[in-house]
Parts: sequence; structure tokens; C-alpha cells
Amino acid sequence: MNISELLLLAAIGFSGGIISGMFGVGGGIIIVPTLVFFMGMGQHTAQGTSLGVLVLPVVFLAAYNYYKSGNLDVKYGLVIALTFLVGGYFGSKISLGMGDLMLKRIFGILMIVGAVKLIFFSK
Repeated sequence: MNISELLLLAAIGFSGGIISGMFGVGGGIIIVPTLVFFMGMGQHTAQGTSLGVLVLPVVFLAAYNYYKSGNLDVKYGLVIALTFLVGGYFGSKISLGMGDLMLKRIFGILMIVGAVKLIFFSK
């Protein structure tokens, strides 16, 4: 893992943490697509790595299945998990300073953008 990969993984973890802190989501909406589009991972490995970020205790068994099949990058997952923790703190602070309507609109736009990318663009 080189420094640019480390910085990109940290950015993925931090932004996933912010989104999680703001909206209660992060893995499927932020981590999986960014690992696919920016790190060049396959969908299964990105999903397995995203689950690995949240491995204890919530999704241990699902992540373990991905790990057994070779679709969980443990090093990437650990970097993202550490920065996700910090991002979650700041995301919750940002979210608590917003009104409900603004938060709903931002979340809706995020969902639309993610859906369009997944439906119409392979990478």
C-alpha cells in the first residue's frame, strides 16, 4: 500500500464516517462505490471490505464469508475503519447543526447521484 492509496482510503473512511454520522448510512452508499470507482475493486471485494470496516460485532459473520472467499481486503478495511470513526464524529456534529428539510434534501440528492452512477456507469 503506497501513500496515495493510504490517503485515498483515509478519505473514503472519513467521508463514509461523515455520511454515516449525518444520515445513519455509509458503507453501501459511500465505501462500496468509492472502492469500485476509485480503487478499481470488484463489486464483491468492495462489499466484503465495506463489511470488514464494520466487522465487530454487527456484521462479523457476513464479513467472514467474504473473507473466506477472498473478497475482503483487511488492510484497506482497517484504514477505512479508523478514519470512519473520526468522520462519524464530525458528520454527526454537522448533521445536528442542520434542519430536517435540508438534511433530507442532501440525503435525497446523494441517493439519486449514487443510483444514476450505479445504473448508467460501470466504473
